[in-house]
Amino acid sequence: MENATTLTKIARDKDSEENSAACCEPGCCSTEPGNAISAGNFVPEKAAAMDDAAKLKELVREKYGAIASQEKEDNQASCCGSGGCSDEVYNIMTEDYASLEGYAADADLGLGCGLPTQFAKISAGDTVVDLGSGAGNDCFVARHATGESGRVIGVDFTDAMLEKARVNAEKLGFTNVEFRKGDIEELPVDDDTADVVVSNCVLNLVPDKNKVFGEIFRTLKPGGHFSISDIVIEGELPASIKSAAEMYAGCVSGAIQKDEYLGLIESNGFTNLTLQKERAIDVPDDILKRYLGDGPLNAFRESGTGIYSITVYAEKPDAAA
Repeated sequence: MENATTLTKIARDKDSEENSAACCEPGCCSTEPGNAISAGNFVPEKAAAMDDAAKLKELVREKYGAIASQEKEDNQASCCGSGGCSDEVYNIMTEDYASLEGYAADADLGLGCGLPTQFAKISAGDTVVDLGSGAGNDCFVARHATGESGRVIGVDFTDAMLEKARVNAEKLGFTNVEFRKGDIEELPVDDDTADVVVSNCVLNLVPDKNKVFGEIFRTLKPGGHFSISDIVIEGELPASIKSAAEMYAGCVSGAIQKDEYLGLIESNGFTNLTLQKERAIDVPDDILKRYLGDGPLNAFRESGTGIYSITVYAEKPDAAA
């Protein structure tokens, strides 16, 4: 599969010259080549024995460990906190949570590409599971909707994010919000647990997206549903973008075709698939030029290739097979 080939190349080339030219350290917004370390503290030699998928997961873990301490403004001016900060665009992907009830500013790192909890149809007393919960932003919005009678479980595999989220939950005095360390390809959640699953711009970071949708199906109660915001592609990204580690961690090069993404949802048994929101993501030229020369950049702009944020809803049937 083309996506698997791309992941293999990223894993092999993550320490390449073009990748190390991107901004990967907290507070680093330089556009000068060679001024940052590829993938946070990730050392390729330490991962020599890993397979490609494991290397990519370690890359993401290390990168998002660094992002946990970055300023919100730096994350908003980059692709999910990665790939360097733009001088042209203030906010590339994120949407404003501040108007949502339950919003906690300390948990908002300026990441994500949508507002899945806004569309999640969460009711009082529901059990909600958030995939890739970060500092707890969506969990706290979900907690407002579930109330004290509900339960919210955040799942993340980055220690720095989990620590930040737990501190935030303690500050808010929430006893029915918990954060579990785990891989969303193998969720640390029992079968038929969740009424609602939410996630914001995380599945694009996972090598096996089909397995994640299978895990969502398993952990949802019959009749439960999910609301997920993510990045998808229509058309072809240039090879130098697809093989760039920072653009993978930045939620771009790990994204798959929109039709394939929606097809995975249906093939895993979900019904009532609804595209709740879609908007184009315009990665600014000053970021793309780190990976493309002027000629390839112009060709990409003229190719019609689109990068999109989608928020999608689907249900697990009442009588699941």
